[in-house]
Amino acid sequence: MSRTRFTRRLPATAAVVGLALAVAACGGESSSGSNSTTVTAEQLKPNADLTKQSLAVTVWDGYLPEELAQRVKEKLKVQDIKIQLHETNETAMAKLTASGDSGIDVAFVSGQYAQALNEQGLLEPIHPELIPNLANLYPEATQLSYDKGNKYSVPYTWGTTGICYRSDLVKTPPTSWNDILKPPAWAEKKVTMMTTERWLALPAIKALGYSVNTDKDEEIEKVKELLMEQKPHLLTYDDTTFGDRLLSGEALMVEAWDGWCPTTDKSGNIKFVVPKEGSDLWVDTMVIMKSSKNKEAAHALINYILDPEVHSWAAENINYKVPNKAAMERVKIAEGSLLGITPAELLNGESIIDLGEASTKYTRLSADVQAK
Repeated sequence: MSRTRFTRRLPATAAVVGLALAVAACGGESSSGSNSTTVTAEQLKPNADLTKQSLAVTVWDGYLPEELAQRVKEKLKVQDIKIQLHETNETAMAKLTASGDSGIDVAFVSGQYAQALNEQGLLEPIHPELIPNLANLYPEATQLSYDKGNKYSVPYTWGTTGICYRSDLVKTPPTSWNDILKPPAWAEKKVTMMTTERWLALPAIKALGYSVNTDKDEEIEKVKELLMEQKPHLLTYDDTTFGDRLLSGEALMVEAWDGWCPTTDKSGNIKFVVPKEGSDLWVDTMVIMKSSKNKEAAHALINYILDPEVHSWAAENINYKVPNKAAMERVKIAEGSLLGITPAELLNGESIIDLGEASTKYTRLSADVQAK
């Protein structure tokens, strides 16, 4: 089972936040005129001739099968499909909001960024009649707080965050976020934390009993104080190689996204726990840009990806769960794999939502905590 290392979730930049505010001031529509291509359900044609449409997709590297473009051309008969890559949500947002027509038809972004794009008036509503494979989704996948009912986004992968640890080296298995926020002497300089802003803050937020979406200045200040107290005891901040650090023994406990905790290592020594104070529910989504001139093909692409045979590839190759019941039933779950976490368990986590201008508070928090 292969996995590609990439940083998926970064907060919107101040420029993107500024754009959101400017759009809101214009009544929630893009001032660039992208709404000129808005269509109603009646205008979309379920049997449209896709041979006259082409597709442009932006997605993280390694997030789709390499042969997907060729298979889509053969299956859907579209003229062409071009796959563009973005490294982070931040670069995707810059691409999608830079002009009235980004040239992108389908974009992969995390849930809170789909929410931000929709609030800016940049997304086409999802037309369920054109995506019959929506029926393959778990019922829980329609109850995501950033987009209940999947009105403008379709979930692609989902998961949670917890503590990944070496069960053979820790003296006491972690059960609380405080086990890494206030590490014991035997874990001194043996703990890592994530660098991505909302996830850097998450352990302290939950340990203090706050909402993962808090924007209260006094609560964020308390979070900062706790993270600053923790800082001298850390090995490092690390979003990408924490699993390798665990395997080598350089780290004993790390903050980790579930799919990147190497619990299927042949040693059987790597374990994962969601701390007792709770955690998050993160979701990566597929959205259709309102400026797209290929909306039938865009819906057809999402429908194709939701085919169980196609969608199961993500769980088998990225090691992230997919919110597709029919797809997950095809996946052979290895012993120790976190792919077995159920949708009900995931929904115990608090969904991260877009905070608009308040997102900059987390930008400042992260910069202050990580400053040398």
